Amino acid sequence: MADVTPLVRRAAKADSRAARRSPSEAQLARRANAEASGQETNFLSDEFVELLPHDQPLAFRRDGIQSGLFDKLSHGRYAIEAQLHLQRRALEQCRRELFAFIRDAHSHQLRSLLIVHGRGREDASPANVLRSYVAKWLAQFDEVQAYCSAQARHGGLGACYVVLRKSERARQLNRERHQQRRG
Repeated sequence: MADVTPLVRRAAKADSRAARRSPSEAQLARRANAEASGQETNFLSDEFVELLPHDQPLAFRRDGIQSGLFDKLSHGRYAIEAQLHLQRRALEQCRRELFAFIRDAHSHQLRSLLIVHGRGREDASPANVLRSYVAKWLAQFDEVQAYCSAQARHGGLGACYVVLRKSERARQLNRERHQQRRG
């Protein structure tokens, strides 16, 4: 065996000098398409917000929303279909989670939500800063018809009820149901 020579000499290590190939045009196009369709752009503002007084209830209603809907909402008479807890989280994380939560709830045809944001004992407390941002962010969604501070049993001034508008699919089902009654 001493006089046997190997047929092929193989290096024991990989060649680190080998050039890496750049992604092809098709790979770049697929990557761009996946990034564009996978996530919507978060339009919620992260700019300065006017701090709300810590003891002031939240209230917002779009034009055209009936007062009966808002009264029912403020008295906690809608069944809560989903809830989100944002307490003790970083502001940027809350921004991302709220955006995803509202979009997801609307796509699943949920209408009544509860968002727990906390409430501080002072106007400049971190919980009240988050509360002020949540109030600003909710008004930026077209899907949000109204929101207001929750009843004590659901968190009081540290939480808010949110009503989303019906999805297009739910509106279509409603139209069909009403047409069947007439016909």
